Amino acid sequence: MGSLRNPIGPLPSTIYWRRRAVLLSMVALLALLIVWAVNSGGGGSKTGAGGSNGKNTAPSSITPGPSGSGPAISEHPGGRDESGAGGDDGSSDGANGDSSGSGSDTAGSGAGSDDGAKGGTGAGDRLPAGSSLPDCTTGGVTLTLRSVHNSYAPGEKPKFELTAKNTTAKDCKVDLGPKSAVLTITQASSDTEIWSSGDCPKGAGSLLLRVPAGAHITHTIEWDRKASAPECATPKTGPATPGTYLVEAKAPQLPKAQASFVLAKD
Repeated sequence: MGSLRNPIGPLPSTIYWRRRAVLLSMVALLALLIVWAVNSGGGGSKTGAGGSNGKNTAPSSITPGPSGSGPAISEHPGGRDESGAGGDDGSSDGANGDSSGSGSDTAGSGAGSDDGAKGGTGAGDRLPAGSSLPDCTTGGVTLTLRSVHNSYAPGEKPKFELTAKNTTAKDCKVDLGPKSAVLTITQASSDTEIWSSGDCPKGAGSLLLRVPAGAHITHTIEWDRKASAPECATPKTGPATPGTYLVEAKAPQLPKAQASFVLAKD
């Protein structure tokens, strides 16, 4: 033990202490390296195991969501369905107008004409015969007539819009039926009358409507291009030929209204 404390040798004792210190440092460093190698190897295996476990569990941790290909809404929105229904109603009204037969019947269609008057403005109610509502007269109500199209292709039925506009502060009534608001169509080149709504109307021939104060109502008439004759007699002419035509509307106590249109050639 004395030799450990007091080194014996030809060299100074400080040199032997230095050697011992270096040797101990090397031993300690080697021990640390061994411990680090053992720990790093074990951690790597654990990490590998953890990584493998992560790979195995990753698919199970993802649950499939709702399929994106399926429809999110099973039905069309209510607004679209309602507008489609409205369109169907409109087409059925048009069908009612067509079912009247000749042009004069189309002008005098019952429910179809009433729907046309309402559909034009959203105002105007059909009134019963003998209504006490005052009649619309010149000065307070104006009557205008227009062709829906300027020109009609072969086979296309011309349509006209008859509008009554009330500029007064009180409601009044107007009869836009085919016997009262009479539409006549003449050929511009010969001034020959081809058709009149009053010649052979079917049904009541009356369409009594309320014209609200400060508003207007519109009634649509469709002509099937056929000629007419008074008292439903056989027309002397056949269907209308291509050319320019004039249409005129006359209603009691109201100024007449006029418009023109063209029946195109093939």
